[in-house]
Amino acid sequence: MGGLTMDQAFVQAPEHRPKPIVTEATGIPLIDLSPLAASGGAVDALAAEVGAASRDWGFFVVVGHGVPAETVARATEAQRAFFALPAERKAAVRRNEAEPLGYYESEHTKNVRDWKEVYDLVPREPPPPAAVADGELVFDNKWPQDLPGFREALEEYAKAMEELAFKLLELIARSLKLRPDRLHGFFKDQTTFIRLNHYPPCPSPDLALGVGRHKDAGALTILYQDDVGGLDVRRRSDGEWVRVRPVPDSFIINVGDLIQVRAHLMN
Repeated sequence: MGGLTMDQAFVQAPEHRPKPIVTEATGIPLIDLSPLAASGGAVDALAAEVGAASRDWGFFVVVGHGVPAETVARATEAQRAFFALPAERKAAVRRNEAEPLGYYESEHTKNVRDWKEVYDLVPREPPPPAAVADGELVFDNKWPQDLPGFREALEEYAKAMEELAFKLLELIARSLKLRPDRLHGFFKDQTTFIRLNHYPPCPSPDLALGVGRHKDAGALTILYQDDVGGLDVRRRSDGEWVRVRPVPDSFIINVGDLIQVRAHLMN
């Protein structure tokens, strides 16, 4: 991980450290989105299912989502190739205060450093401004050089994720008795970003976390897990952290705070 070594910055408070045994989450809604290809009552029933999962759980797992397996496979391979690069090549596309996209290996959650590397990009780069004022952020993707197929794979994946996100927004809108495109207007401008996460082996897995406890502030998070897994969620009934088992060819959907706020304002 670029010469990173374990130190106190990574150490979680005792109450937040990983437990040696993690219970597997049960009852998480698994929703098949294939009825979207139909019409009428099938889609209404699907919207009700998504609405119930959003209210009762705040997240759910989707299959039958229509994202080609080849698209996911190419993005996964591109991610692995990037994080396998030498540290100096990853540092060449490192983000900074003025340019928040690219590679980063020193992120903190709840003031504790995460044991991970990330690479951030946007699916659609904004048009270049006539002039960039001092202190203005520049949202240009930083593409690594000499990594064949990386950009194409990630652009393809990003487009597929945006398409899936809007399908889910339409289902959520239907569940709120709104017209399907009612939420689209809130996302006319660039609001999406893609994050590649890499969690290398940790020398002290009893002390550190890949990413600390948090809530997602945005509208929707679409998460792809490989077969290693590792996502823990806090069970509402008893406050315990439970492990979400990876489901082949699926995505985990986390309904963020923004959707909750908008739903309350509209009802």
